[in-house]
Amino acid sequence: MSFLSNIFRPKAERDHYRPLYEALVAEARNPYWYRDGQVPDTLDGRFDMVAALLALLLLRLEQEKQAAGRASALIAEIFIDDMEGSVRQLGIGDLMVGKHVGKMMSALGGRIGAFRTAIENGESFQPAVRRNIFHDAPPPGEAETLVTARLKAFHESLGSLALKDILRGRL
Repeated sequence: MSFLSNIFRPKAERDHYRPLYEALVAEARNPYWYRDGQVPDTLDGRFDMVAALLALLLLRLEQEKQAAGRASALIAEIFIDDMEGSVRQLGIGDLMVGKHVGKMMSALGGRIGAFRTAIENGESFQPAVRRNIFHDAPPPGEAETLVTARLKAFHESLGSLALKDILRGRL
């Protein structure tokens, strides 16, 4: 029994954090980002929003040190599972799935680094937004400013929430 419980425990543990991940994805799919913020409403644009919000969430959990370390790892695993499923739905073969998911994890890591630097140095999120969401080609007008402000507000709202509420998906 111990052997079987060890095999199935990680999935059950991940499922505990699925409401949090689903709340994050729901925020990333909010029409505001695509309508007012002019984030491209494409697979890549939607990935960019999920990755940006997830980066900010993981940075918030990082502040909790050991209290949220396991949660961070499990949420990242949910993200990996989600991205792997998405890549497979696009018809990408088994031999290339790992490569694509690896690139996505690298992109997430880049966003974490960019937002961490901005937060630690008290800098604007705008360079991170320009590089990681608009890929150095921001739309005309106020869209980039709107996305930057909303991501900053998301970051600040995470900072004001109790860890237990975040982990329950109450974003």
